[in-house]
Amino acid sequence: MDCPPVNALTVAQWYEVGDTVLAAGRDRKINAVVLRAEGRGFNAGVDIKEMQNTAGFSALIGANRGCFAAFAGVYDCAVPVVAAVHGFCLGGGIGLVGNADVIIASDDAYFGLPEVDRGALGAATHLSRLVPQHKMRAMVYTAKTATAQELHHFGSVLEVVPRAELRDAAMRVAGEIAAKSGIIIRAAKESLNGIDPHDVKRSYRYEQGFTFELNLSGVSDQARDAFVEKRDTEFTK
Repeated sequence: MDCPPVNALTVAQWYEVGDTVLAAGRDRKINAVVLRAEGRGFNAGVDIKEMQNTAGFSALIGANRGCFAAFAGVYDCAVPVVAAVHGFCLGGGIGLVGNADVIIASDDAYFGLPEVDRGALGAATHLSRLVPQHKMRAMVYTAKTATAQELHHFGSVLEVVPRAELRDAAMRVAGEIAAKSGIIIRAAKESLNGIDPHDVKRSYRYEQGFTFELNLSGVSDQARDAFVEKRDTEFTK
């Protein structure tokens, strides 16, 4: 991903991520995919400015469906997806990383869901795959972040490396996977998805329903307007 200034993706770009990852998995010459980013951080979530500059609910619906497609693209990719995370991984970035198979992070990486502060909900489904249940709840309620080192301690991040070594480390792990039999690796990915204790698609879709409710109430627009205008939110409801 390379979408300056902060890799906050538009609706079209969310769909593009999902389509690109799925297409790579369909290529029988590919046994592993590395999902990484350029710029200051891995991903800052949804492009809120696009949402606020679009009349009606079309951008909101597009963002929800686009994120769903991108997260599902990573999960459904026929081969393992290695996420290489640097800097910030926020909002929708958690959905991508939480659905990845392996995570390599730089020592400056941090993870969080600022959704409550932005008038939305979602991706707690995926955060719960990265941190323990009560840590996840505290992070959702407070919008505080967790470091790569913390996630390594929890076992969800495989390796933490210096920023300059991140790409090589991710490619090394992906290379180890890709060196295996493609037939077996693809069967392994499908089998692991099949025994997943949580239905990540249904769970995330359930969360999205509450985001729609918050938007209909008007409170979400208040939060997003404040974010775009770089001021504190003054809630009236």
